Amino acid sequence: MRRAQQGTSYIAILLVIIAFAFIVKVLVAVWSPYWDNHVINSQIEQVLATSNSRTSPAQFKSQLAQRLDMNNVRDVKTDDILRVMNADGLKVKTNYEVRKPFLLNVDLVLKFEKSFDQRSVKN
Repeated sequence: MRRAQQGTSYIAILLVIIAFAFIVKVLVAVWSPYWDNHVINSQIEQVLATSNSRTSPAQFKSQLAQRLDMNNVRDVKTDDILRVMNADGLKVKTNYEVRKPFLLNVDLVLKFEKSFDQRSVKN
């Protein structure tokens, strides 16, 4: 029988450190695209709220591109992520994906989709 109680082994401590490092790596890789998506969505809502119903899709895209550039969102282009229609007010649909390298040849793919309607934003 053992007389003294033993603590955690070195292997268990190493496994905990590896698991913690893996979780931190996932969070670091995923945080930036999710934050950019949050900024994009908030800027779309702000531009929709300040625009009138006669704003053309090209004007909307240029205003949004300026705002995204000011907010340091330079990884995506407005032409690639937006579809803007002007029928009874502006309607905007975002649909894009972001690929981030993770480990060796493993990439994380994050897909973002959302629809905006100018009538619902102004209410």
